[in-house]
Amino acid sequence: MNRRESLTNLVLAGPAALALVLFIFLPVAVVFVLAFTDYQIGAPGMGWVGLDNFSKLFGSRLGRNAILNTLTYVAIVIPASVGLGLLVALGLHALARSLPRIAAILKAVYFLPVAATLVAMAVSWQMLLHPSLGLVNGWASALGLPAPLWLSDRSLVLYTLAGIGVWQTVGYNMVLFLAGLAAIQPALYDAAEVDGASRGWSRFWLVTWPMLGPTTLFVLVVTAASAFRVFETVATLTKGGPAFASDTIVYALYREGFVYFKAGYASAITVVFFIALLLLTALQVWVVERKVHYR
Repeated sequence: MNRRESLTNLVLAGPAALALVLFIFLPVAVVFVLAFTDYQIGAPGMGWVGLDNFSKLFGSRLGRNAILNTLTYVAIVIPASVGLGLLVALGLHALARSLPRIAAILKAVYFLPVAATLVAMAVSWQMLLHPSLGLVNGWASALGLPAPLWLSDRSLVLYTLAGIGVWQTVGYNMVLFLAGLAAIQPALYDAAEVDGASRGWSRFWLVTWPMLGPTTLFVLVVTAASAFRVFETVATLTKGGPAFASDTIVYALYREGFVYFKAGYASAITVVFFIALLLLTALQVWVVERKVHYR
């Protein structure tokens, strides 16, 4: 490679590489350093505290509660949103053959929560779930069913937020699965029919599901990342309450860093969040990719 080619490569790739270093790698390095300090925003100095911030996170009741709530939320949202997204995609893919216009309308309806602003959708849910004026409790009362306090009951609020999270994610997963279904060659179904797998479960298990392997892996990783960083619905609907029953690790990060200005402790929460998300993604790739068939 001559000097002119090297200069051309530097001019083309240099700005992007510099932006990557300045806006991603450097802030990550700063966060990792601050995680071992007691730095507070606006303080004239800071001290080195070692692992004290991490001990506080895992040793305090609020820290363990935020981690447990996040893991519970993730355990509900990932399988529910992936499973429902696949189910909806299969139904719309089959419907598109006979009623393409209706299928197109339903696709738009399912994708609406993805396209809409999360804060606006959260406010809409707050109105729907209002204990006395909300439409959900109004229907429940009309049917003679109990009208719970969806966002005020400590035993129910986290599951309510998880349900909203599933509702927000299904449309995006549906689009990804639809793309995967469209890429499956019809000849594969013809070959399976010759072998006796002409319809129903056998057709899905022998052809559709294996060919959706790469799409499923991508959907799992994206859904896990989205579920772990849940923030908008918590900040808008509950602010971590009642009594920290819906507190999550990202909302705890926001509260400690931008309300109490404890940058060191918030950085430690960020490091734990980053490592947990990295390990979950690696586990998903390691487990699922062994059964994925790439074309």
